[in-house]
Amino acid sequence: MADTKHPEPAPFAHSPAPPSVLHQLNVSNRRLERLLQNLRNEHDAESELRDIAREVVRAVDLNPDIALACIFLCQIAGSYAVRHCIETAVVVVVMSRSLGKSDADVLTVTAAALTMNVGMLRHHESFQNKHSLSNEEMAIVHRHPEDSADLLKCAGVEDEEWISCVLLHHENDEGSGYPAGIASPRVTFNAKLLSLADRYCAQVSARNYRRSVLPDRALRNLMDDKESPVDPALARHFQRELGDFPPGCLVRLASGEIGVVSHRLAGGEALHVHCLRDAAGAALPPAGQHRATGGSHAIAEALSEDQAAIRFSMKQIWGAQASL
Repeated sequence: MADTKHPEPAPFAHSPAPPSVLHQLNVSNRRLERLLQNLRNEHDAESELRDIAREVVRAVDLNPDIALACIFLCQIAGSYAVRHCIETAVVVVVMSRSLGKSDADVLTVTAAALTMNVGMLRHHESFQNKHSLSNEEMAIVHRHPEDSADLLKCAGVEDEEWISCVLLHHENDEGSGYPAGIASPRVTFNAKLLSLADRYCAQVSARNYRRSVLPDRALRNLMDDKESPVDPALARHFQRELGDFPPGCLVRLASGEIGVVSHRLAGGEALHVHCLRDAAGAALPPAGQHRATGGSHAIAEALSEDQAAIRFSMKQIWGAQASL
């Protein structure tokens, strides 16, 4: 009698890993840097720039908290000039979604964030190494919105709102901005949103000549800026949405434990914190998580990397969506 063989069991079907927000933002960053570096030789770049903007929007929509954490944990690689534009775009998408903007409007303002500084891209790296700029260098800074808008037009960008956001993103409501000293109501809401995200990200990102400003202090600086005042209603919404301690912010709890903010809840009013050191300084497993709502679990202060003295990968906190 012939042996009867049982069929081989089907291999276990693994669920595909979720797309990584961190990986996608870094891919978009590299793609953007290549395109912007060569933009003066492009004459039909609008389609590709929009495609990169879509990639960034999709990455943020996958998990806005992880996207924000990439900023505060300095996880987007490459030159500061382009990285800053990606980081600003992340904040723009988070804010635009919370404001209920249409998909088309979100895409346009995101594209503007990615290209707002292209007119001084070749100067950006040298400028960020300096504590102060010469009169000639300041003239380049003050001219860069116009130079960026002109370069985008030459590269085939025809979207008037996109160009307007780039041109106006350093103008202020009362006319104290540049390049033209334009005042409201000619300064559009989208331009003001881009401006606020740009200024915030410039503070919370480290430069070669200074450390990053802690997120709660960066917000205070923007709110208290008398020379370049921000739209009060927009600033209040910005503060509600990101909060003093956004995801990726290193914090000390009232208990003395040290960790990283991982999630926003209820529009930034409540937070989850992954504690990585106890009050005595002993390491804790990354799984230790608290809802920072008060008492010993309340956030006492934001910390710099040096103050926190903790090391971890984003994947330890957020899982596969934060893998490289």
